Amino acid sequence: MDAQAELFHARKSVEEVEEGVILAPKFDKDGLIPVVTTDHASGELLMHAYMNAEALRKTLELGEAVYWSRSRGVLWHKGATSGLVQIVKEIRIDDDQDCIWLRVDVQGGASCHVGYRSCFYRSVPFGNAVGGELRFEETEKVFDPLAVYGDAPNPTKL
Repeated sequence: MDAQAELFHARKSVEEVEEGVILAPKFDKDGLIPVVTTDHASGELLMHAYMNAEALRKTLELGEAVYWSRSRGVLWHKGATSGLVQIVKEIRIDDDQDCIWLRVDVQGGASCHVGYRSCFYRSVPFGNAVGGELRFEETEKVFDPLAVYGDAPNPTKL
């Protein structure tokens, strides 16, 4: 039996998936599962990403966040380039096992490649303010992306 088969079980019944003790993640048609990542101590939402089976397996093995980069089509060990490694403190999976929640300790204090602590650094106007400008909720960057990444292309595609 291979390592992946040992870690991830087949999804046999709703009862087993929702009330059982086996890990049977439901990857989508592209082989991905969404991941929300928060700060372990504060609960602050840091980022949203995806994992494939290999990224989830490596995260479980290393105790550090490893994602799947949809834009680059490669595994993405968070912090491998920047040093802003996410040390996993807790992993949770939702009721039907189709979404993962990582609670992490961020080395270096930032998770966003733009330099902010959180990838969710702007708020969107709603209600009477619909159509207004985005508002920056974080105004100071934790690091300078140019100093960390150089003039490398942005890791995300438009």
